[in-house]
Amino acid sequence: MKIGVLALQGAVAEHVRMIELAGGEGVVIKRTEQLKEIDGLIIPGGESTTIGKLMRTYGFIDAIREFSEEKKPVFGTCAGLILIASQITGQAPGQPDSHLGLMDMVAARNAFGRQRESFETDLAVKGMEDTVRAVFIRAPLIESVGEAVDVLSVYSGQIVAARQEHLLAASFHPELTDDYGFHSYFLNMVRQYRG
Repeated sequence: MKIGVLALQGAVAEHVRMIELAGGEGVVIKRTEQLKEIDGLIIPGGESTTIGKLMRTYGFIDAIREFSEEKKPVFGTCAGLILIASQITGQAPGQPDSHLGLMDMVAARNAFGRQRESFETDLAVKGMEDTVRAVFIRAPLIESVGEAVDVLSVYSGQIVAARQEHLLAASFHPELTDDYGFHSYFLNMVRQYRG
C-alpha cells in the first residue's frame, strides 16, 4: 500500500517513517499528479494558513477534493485537521478558500495554547486495544462534529480525534513518537476502502 504525505510543510519524513513501521510504503507528495499513484494521503502538521496557501498555489485544493471524492482515505494531523474541517472558528471573512472542507466538523485553531504549553500524553482511542502516545503542539481541537462523524478520542472533555468514513483527523502529532498505532489504524482504513 502506498501512502502519500503532502510535502508542502511539516513533519513529512517522520510520517513516512511511521507509515513504513506500520507496514506501508511512504511516498513524498510534491506534485498533484502523484496523487494518482497512492492509496491514501496524510496532510501533516505545520501552519495551516501557510499550507493552505501553498495547496492553492500548486493546485492541491481541487486535486485533494477529487482524491477524497473517489473515497481514497485522507488523514489530517494538527494543521491537517484544520485543513480538512468543514468549518474553522475564527476564520476571517473574505479569505480566499484555502482549506479543503472535507469532514463535517468545526475545528478551533491553537485551542491548546501556545508552543510553551505543548505536552505529551497517552490517549485511549475507540477501536484500538492499546493507548496511543500523542504529542500536542499548538494543537487545534474539534469543537463539534456532524452526525456522520465518529468521535475516536477525547482529552479533558475535548474531541481530539475523529473519523468520518474514509476521513481521519487528529489534533496531535502521532508521528513525533515511536508509537505507530495511529498510522496502523489509518493503513487499515486504506485497506478497507481499497478492497
